[in-house]
Amino acid sequence: MPEGDTVWLAAQTMNQALASQLINRSDLRVPRLATVDLTGRTVLGVRSHGKHLFLRFDDDRTLHTHFRMDGSWHLYSPGVRWHGGPAWQIRALLSTEHVHAVGYRLPVVEMLDDAGVSALCNRLGPDLIIDDVDIVDAASRVRKEGQRPIGETLLDQRVVAGLGLIYVSESLFCEGLTPWLPVDQIEDVESLVQTASTLMRANRHHYIQTTTGQPQPDRWHFVFERAGRECWRCGTRIEVSWQCPPPHRRLAYWCPRCQQGPAPLPLSSAERRALRTTGRSRYKP
Repeated sequence: MPEGDTVWLAAQTMNQALASQLINRSDLRVPRLATVDLTGRTVLGVRSHGKHLFLRFDDDRTLHTHFRMDGSWHLYSPGVRWHGGPAWQIRALLSTEHVHAVGYRLPVVEMLDDAGVSALCNRLGPDLIIDDVDIVDAASRVRKEGQRPIGETLLDQRVVAGLGLIYVSESLFCEGLTPWLPVDQIEDVESLVQTASTLMRANRHHYIQTTTGQPQPDRWHFVFERAGRECWRCGTRIEVSWQCPPPHRRLAYWCPRCQQGPAPLPLSSAERRALRTTGRSRYKP
């Protein structure tokens, strides 16, 4: 699932292409929106909150989409072949004189009024990617989770918005904490939240998600998807196991030496190979 920096960059790119533009072709290919026609409407702006993307129009309606696992928006100039997938995977199409915005495999496509947008955003935690995010408030929301494991807490978009497995794994490594450490045992929650925010904001202007500052793709991360390899810092083998209860189970990566706190038994070599074979190395089985 794309993390908050990916969605933020998509919103910025779409806003640059669509803001103040008149829609001359509209096609929302989901049953409940089959009769909705945005032709003649002007796009006021495109923004994100966490992993949610909002396109607001001049009739006080907003098109809300969410990428989840496979969705994406693509922008094409007139005359350019669309290559985001087969036509049957298109869920939304918005065209202006200068650009076609094509939404592929979007699992969430809905029209909301202002009250609906506010209700949705109010259910989410503060967006850690914005420059003026209130770290003190965000940390307070995390602390309220009490004995809940910190990895599970940071992945919960109702607590803080935008973080996914990459930035949770990497920020916990940087702070020396295992994902299963209860929140109420963390001394400096504000430092952890600030680290997570800083790492995500550092990557928001490009699609490369590096937390190490290294340019080589195989050195982008400290622990994320590095199970079985040596820790850059201490040489200990990076481990992987499960976190979060079903049906929201996720993988967790950590260095047993650099990160302090409880941890389950790591996955065996056979289990890791099975995950790679099924292509589920990042997400729940």
